[in-house]
This record gives sequence, structure tokens and C-alpha cells, in this order.
Amino acid sequence: MNPSVTRIMCHAHRLSAVALVAAAMLGTTGATAAMSDGELDVPYVQTPDDVVNTMLDLANIRPGETVIDLGSGDGRLLIEAARRGGHGFGVDIDPRLVELANENARRAGLADRAEFRVQDLFDTDLGPADVITVYLLPAVNEKLLPTLLELEPGTRIVSHDYGFGSWPPDRKITVEAPDKPVNALKVSDLLLFVVPASVEGRWRGSNELGEWTFTLEQSFQQVEGTVRPSYQQPMPIEGQLSGRQLHLQAGRGVAGVEFSGEVSGDRIEGHVRDRGREAALSLRRLSD
Repeated sequence: MNPSVTRIMCHAHRLSAVALVAAAMLGTTGATAAMSDGELDVPYVQTPDDVVNTMLDLANIRPGETVIDLGSGDGRLLIEAARRGGHGFGVDIDPRLVELANENARRAGLADRAEFRVQDLFDTDLGPADVITVYLLPAVNEKLLPTLLELEPGTRIVSHDYGFGSWPPDRKITVEAPDKPVNALKVSDLLLFVVPASVEGRWRGSNELGEWTFTLEQSFQQVEGTVRPSYQQPMPIEGQLSGRQLHLQAGRGVAGVEFSGEVSGDRIEGHVRDRGREAALSLRRLSD
């Protein structure tokens, strides 16, 4: 078997035999060291340190944030996140890898910030996460998608090489990975996804500029619909979400309407700009 199979094999026990064979085309996160057949039933090869560091740069981990690594291998990614001020845990179903990861955390003096558990990723509570990191098969990513979309808006997910079905990434970068054991081009695609708030429906509010009705449809972070100021007919509007931050634009120039705000449940607090004037605007989602 190809020596790059380990990490995905650790979490692919729910997949078909065909998917398990496909897993042999993937590597793991961390350093480039490999373990021999005598140490593991399935040897593994980890991706380069520069890829790990770029993943964490993309996640923009801030001190005190919680990181969850799904398929943690030898723990290199989470340990590096802990060095940057984060904390959290990784899960893997291979107890030998979990033991190795915990030992690596102890040696780094970060065992209090980076913990590793023998656990199925599908049974893992992702609710505490500010950041989630993955390097999994596309089929596994798609199975995770509904769970990820239920997380707190603003949760960041960084995936190595593979996306989550039809969910477009908020950002994608490609980095050179000359030591990568797979991929003839020797590159890694790193994708950032930010869980969007829910804004679909009708919203209404008023301010000194008039009364405003927004009717919105949503596809992940992409938003479109109409805005109706009290003084004219509805205008087409479109925009996007970044977590809880919503930005919408209708028309251009002096005749355009622009709205930016922060979503909190059934309210959006923000500002509207209309015909050169700007004012605060609080929107409430209508139940009808």
C-alpha cells in the first residue's frame, strides 16, 4: 500500500472499500517524517511544515481560541496552533497515533494546551471550536457539511486539498509542497470556509431615511434578493456574508443602496447608505 495513506485511513472506516483505496492518494498533516511498517500497520507520511504553517496562517488563529483537528496524526498541526496561543484537541481512531501525538505535546511543553483523543470524528462535538482543521477525503467532507453549517457563525474551517461539496470557499490559496508524497505538481490547495449566519427571509426596519424591507435568499455565504425603500419600488440586491458580517449592494453610484451589518439571530444591526446619505439601521426578521 502507498505509504501516504495513514491519516485518511484512520477515519475512513465508515467509507466503502473503494473509498479506502482512494485514501491511498492522500497524505497527513505535519512533518515529512514517515514511520515504517513495523511501527504501524499502515505507514504514514505527513505533509511539509510549511503547509501546516500556511494552514494556520489562513485560519488566523488568535490567542485563546479553541482549535479542533479532525484526524490529528502525530499532532503536529495542533501543537503548532498551541505555540501560537491557541488550545484544543485532536481526534484520531488509531490509538498509536494518539499516543504519539500526546507524547509530542508533552515534549513540546504544550500538553496542557494540546490534547489528543482516540475518537471517531463523526462522534466529536465540534461546538466549542473557533477553528477546525481537516485533511480528509471529499466524501468524508461532504458527510461533515451539515454538521459544520450548524456551528456558530464565524467558525473557521481550513481544509487541505478538498472542499465541502457545493460550498464555495471564502478563500483559497495554493502553496508549493516539494516534499509532498503525492500530487505530481507538488502543490497543496488550502481552503478557508467561514460558517455563515442565516439571513434568508424578510427583514424590516426604519430610520430617518425611511422604511426598509429586505427580502433575501441565501446560498451558503452568497445572498441575493430585493430591497424596497419606502420611496420607490423594490430593487435587486446582492452581496455576501463572512460569518455574521453581511454586506449588500443595490445599484451603483448616487442611485445605489448599500447596507452593512452584523447578524445576531433575528436582528441585524448596521448602516445603510442611500443617495449619498448614511444612517444606522436595525433590521428585524419578519415571521411571515
